[in-house]
Amino acid sequence: MSVMAEFSVLPVGKGESLSEVVARVLKIVSESGVSYRANPMGTVLEGSWDEVMHVIKQCHEEAIRMSGRVVTSVKLDDRAGAAPRMDKKLESVERKLGVKLRT
Repeated sequence: MSVMAEFSVLPVGKGESLSEVVARVLKIVSESGVSYRANPMGTVLEGSWDEVMHVIKQCHEEAIRMSGRVVTSVKLDDRAGAAPRMDKKLESVERKLGVKLRT
């Protein structure tokens, strides 16, 4: 079973620039060993339920240590079947479009 989760961590009360918190969160993600893709609005993880949720929990906890209040949003795609799906989903759309998408 493969779970994909797109999540974002929003520290409240840290001002306009959030790059310090984002950098600390992405360090956790990159060192986790879980497959991921960072994007300007969040991060997509792919792995087992426990792996993915553990990384999100660690990221949330790190952000709350830095700011005292955090809003973490998570969107899940839970599907039985072959993994990895992160790249295959985009490749399927690109074949149908006949265009390579920017990622």
